[in-house]
Amino acid sequence: MAVSLKLEKTHKTPGATLAGETLILDLSSALWLPEHRTLVVSDLHLEKGSAFAARSGQFLPPYDTRETLANLHEAVARLDPARVVCLGDSFHDAQGPARLDVADRALIAALQEGRDWIWISGNHDRAVQDGVGGRFADTLTVGGLTLRHEPAATREPGEVAGHFHPVGKVAMRGRAVRRRCFVLDGTRLVMPAFGALTGGLNVRDKVFDDLFPGGFTAHLIGDGRVFAISRTMLTRE
Repeated sequence: MAVSLKLEKTHKTPGATLAGETLILDLSSALWLPEHRTLVVSDLHLEKGSAFAARSGQFLPPYDTRETLANLHEAVARLDPARVVCLGDSFHDAQGPARLDVADRALIAALQEGRDWIWISGNHDRAVQDGVGGRFADTLTVGGLTLRHEPAATREPGEVAGHFHPVGKVAMRGRAVRRRCFVLDGTRLVMPAFGALTGGLNVRDKVFDDLFPGGFTAHLIGDGRVFAISRTMLTRE
């Protein structure tokens, strides 16, 4: 299967099931749960650029929050969810909300209007508990699914988590493609990072072997569609 380097602005999305729930793996890097009208995004890492500047004086282009929120706005406008769940590490640090631009803060408020908005606590933003609207939780149950930031040590059927920013790499016909991906087996799903300024961990890393001891399928966000690729077809860095 040849995978193009170009990502088109179409939204052909495959379906999957987990714990009896229908999953739609969206090209935006979001998860859509149609039966619950719930949109799930993970690892936004808002204000990551400003965090680097504040801590080390390393100035990155200060547009990551705006780009991430614009992408989230597109998904929300297209799917019109009744509920949005941000699956942890929504801010790069606990001071991120205080550094938000006025326009970005207003966009978050507009996205929240008329819908249930849940911030799941992550390791980067566990101290954030107010000032950004919505409500806060450590985990959330949606139908047969348990939503949390970091995968639990004990495998729990129906778990949806983030934290690891999975990416898959495929080498074919003399070139390689590295893309964000959903990682799925019959028990759990690990989400790709949604944020514009986030790195990724190759799914051939040992951490994914521990999370998916029976193997997994990586759903790479590709050229106008999401490609389901088995672990054996993926390469290391």
